[in-house]
Amino acid sequence: MPEGQFKEGIAGGRLAPSQYDDNFADLHPPLDHHEALVESDRCYFCYDAPCMHACPTEIDIPLFIRQISTGNPIGSAKTIFDQNILGGMCARVCPTETLCEEACVREEAEGKPVQIGRLQRYATDTAMTAGKQFYERAAPTGRKIAVVGAGPAGLAAAHRLARYGHDVTIFEAKEKAGGLNEYGIAAYKSTDDFAQAEVDYVTAIGGITIEHGRALGRDIHLADLAAAYDAVFLGMGLGGVNALRAEGEDAGGVDNAVEFIAELRQAEDLASLPVGRKVVVVGGGMTAIDAAVQSKLLGAEEVTIVYRRGKEHMNASEFEQDLAASKGVTIRHWLQPRRVVSQSGKVAGIELEYTEMQDGRLVGLGQTVTVPADQVFKAIGQTFVGDHLNGSGASIAMRDGRIEVDAEGRTSNAKVWAGGDCVADAREDLTVAAVAAGRDAAESIHRALRGAGG
Repeated sequence: MPEGQFKEGIAGGRLAPSQYDDNFADLHPPLDHHEALVESDRCYFCYDAPCMHACPTEIDIPLFIRQISTGNPIGSAKTIFDQNILGGMCARVCPTETLCEEACVREEAEGKPVQIGRLQRYATDTAMTAGKQFYERAAPTGRKIAVVGAGPAGLAAAHRLARYGHDVTIFEAKEKAGGLNEYGIAAYKSTDDFAQAEVDYVTAIGGITIEHGRALGRDIHLADLAAAYDAVFLGMGLGGVNALRAEGEDAGGVDNAVEFIAELRQAEDLASLPVGRKVVVVGGGMTAIDAAVQSKLLGAEEVTIVYRRGKEHMNASEFEQDLAASKGVTIRHWLQPRRVVSQSGKVAGIELEYTEMQDGRLVGLGQTVTVPADQVFKAIGQTFVGDHLNGSGASIAMRDGRIEVDAEGRTSNAKVWAGGDCVADAREDLTVAAVAAGRDAAESIHRALRGAGG
């Protein structure tokens, strides 16, 4: 173990320089041509394929795999992009083990599904590397649409609207487009700056302008957008982070997992990133797994995930839980935070209360255990900050703290649609679900504009 790993407190440079590249290499290396052909031959090309119905964007999976098997990866990529223009990133980050691959007939029969995600990556990477564009803009319609947020939902909506000849302006608060794909996923899932390469690929169709550093409620206002544009699509992410609601959580070294992941994704030198020796991550979703695994890969000596319910209740898939365990992360269940233990204003541990289910309710048992830690990450969910939506013009109806939409993604304001994490009933943290929402809302917007003479 490198000497740097024994640095006290939160510090950088815990590993030898070469270890960072190895630790953060591609989690699933791409298939080569021969491997793709062999894997595609495993597909039964099922009629009414269950894998297709399990995909939120309803890609014709048997067709794109058959196209690979017949030596036509470019045609395969078009089949994918027809339904999911961000198919390259989804191939990397989708929890395929709980979606298409879980539904695969070979998974049911043999416990070994066709590697649909890696085949999708093979096809889309082939097309993108070749610079192959499949869509041209229709004749300009003269219609203008504002899109708020350059994440998966916003990009998918913008591309589909641009295909129809509408002019799209995306307003993005951050310096880079991509949203969750750029800032919110583990670095080993998307290497070589792929998120930005995909943004460039999507916007290459033309008719899409991205204005950075433009936040809703600060630099732009919904009432003004609704007045100046023919339609508005809201595709913002979740800006708030839930508190631990534990005594002492303002101690130094208690950080938001989302911010940690974003900082890591933007870091030019991973060795410069500080991480504790003993890290505790509170939460049970993908963000918790990503923060825990990457802490370990940065050189943390001990990393523990604590979750208030059981293994079967965790939002993170079993594959992700196993991945964390394989990297040396300990996952402890039935524990909830009570108090952050601090010394001189800095975290020294976290006191946790044992829990259990009683009559369908989670209850604390009063018994506690303290886990030593010099860094604690909060990963217990994010909230939508919707205060900036209303206050002028027609109001936007909310439900459960998020935007309420109808089956087509339309809000209570007839000129405004929404999709992705900002809407009620959103499938949390799923890039593919956000893409589907953006695509479908764009189709609804186009129908509305066409009905109005657009």
